[in-house]
Amino acid sequence: MDGTPLPLLAVHDGPEYEAQTALTQRAARWIEDGRVPAHRIALLHPGRREEWYSASALYARALAGEVLPFIGRAVAVARAPVGMGASLGGLAMLHAQRRHPPAFAGLFLQSASFFMPRHDHMEKGFARFGRIVRFVRGVLRDEQGFDHPVPATLTVGSDEDNVHNNRRVAAALKLQGYEAALHEAPGGHDWATWGAAIDAQLPGLLGAAWAER
Repeated sequence: MDGTPLPLLAVHDGPEYEAQTALTQRAARWIEDGRVPAHRIALLHPGRREEWYSASALYARALAGEVLPFIGRAVAVARAPVGMGASLGGLAMLHAQRRHPPAFAGLFLQSASFFMPRHDHMEKGFARFGRIVRFVRGVLRDEQGFDHPVPATLTVGSDEDNVHNNRRVAAALKLQGYEAALHEAPGGHDWATWGAAIDAQLPGLLGAAWAER
């Protein structure tokens, strides 16, 4: 089976996603029901999470240039992977895709921490707040479009602080050529909200990202 090329879903905070949402069991059901093609899932360990997942150029380069190619050598992978993450993990996936566009076929971003001073002043004590703000500003100010847009699904709880920054980033991505959609649902910045959105939205994103183009 490892020799059969299959699409890949690369998941930030992978072990926690698996523990909290049973992601691989859900994916197996989707495959069995014909909702998504057979695929592999890489449950990526966060490591130094607050440093790596905070718009770090070093981490983005390592993910795109070392980690994902290593997975592709260990098992047969078909085409570029879809990147998935929640909170800082979602921010880090978009950051990696913007810096290394060919490395990703799609994005599934849940309550991503797109910090903006206007909406997220309560986060100013976070050590990498400024770096994240600079990255997000760059995304919002890019009025020239983007050379390598991909299908992107963003989910967010309507009761959480991140709803405002997710709305702005989703709108910007759509204007830049991404097949971007934001899905809001009741809930907060927590695994229960993310788990519900996975079932509702992830199969459609995977189908769009892995469709023959």
